[in-house]
Amino acid sequence: MSTSKSKEKNEENIEANDNAPMSHSEILREQVSEALHIYEKSNLSILTSSFSAGLEIGFSFILICVMTAFFGDDTSDSTVWKINALVYPIGFILVVLGKSMLFTEQTSLLTLPVLNQKSKIKDLFKLWGLVIIGNICGGIIISLLAIWVGPRLGVFDFETVHKISDHVLKPDKVVIFTSAVLAGWLMGLLSWLLTSSDSTISRILVIYIITAVIGAVGLHHSIVGNIEVFSGLITSKHITFDQYIVFQITAIVGNAIGGVVFVALLKYKAFAYDR
Repeated sequence: MSTSKSKEKNEENIEANDNAPMSHSEILREQVSEALHIYEKSNLSILTSSFSAGLEIGFSFILICVMTAFFGDDTSDSTVWKINALVYPIGFILVVLGKSMLFTEQTSLLTLPVLNQKSKIKDLFKLWGLVIIGNICGGIIISLLAIWVGPRLGVFDFETVHKISDHVLKPDKVVIFTSAVLAGWLMGLLSWLLTSSDSTISRILVIYIITAVIGAVGLHHSIVGNIEVFSGLITSKHITFDQYIVFQITAIVGNAIGGVVFVALLKYKAFAYDR
């Protein structure tokens, strides 16, 4: 009888531990473990996964075009951009739940093994490069598909694409850089929060909240921005290749700094001091 009660008590304790929120050290350990697993992947695997992410994130751009075209005539521009924030997270949900590699989500994650002295910084830059190349190439392909099929389906036209790309490029370089830092910060937090989420519904909610904030504030995300600006580049005479390159470099550097400094470094240091 006592053995039976003891067994039941142990099962209750195990269940309570499973339902308990993860500690800071458990989250960090899980993040480092996940990052090290990525370091072990082949270059082809990383390129394929990141290319897939670049394609999938394009559905956010397509929906933004559709919503802008639908509400654009009867609604003020400022209201349209806030409405777009409601559909902006869709591409991110597809990417993150589908386990594809998105640069801004992986930025802080891949930095942790370097801080933990389990990987070298040259390997980090190599991985970042592969992921960025895959994301950008995938984004270019989905951009070409979107601007070809959108007008033919009658859901948006080139004017809508121009409106979106002009909106993204409107701020000066300093503002874009600062905005990209904040976006990288939020995306780094997204990776951190997802590790502590234990159900699909909670993960979707976390992804939606974080990326909806990016969309509502109008922060610059290098991979979505790549699709938005590249689409404007090939459909408009007002956007030059130089503008596209400068924007891309500014957004990527800003996103990387936001993810590394404000998430990876601070979270790691907080854990080190806690220990």
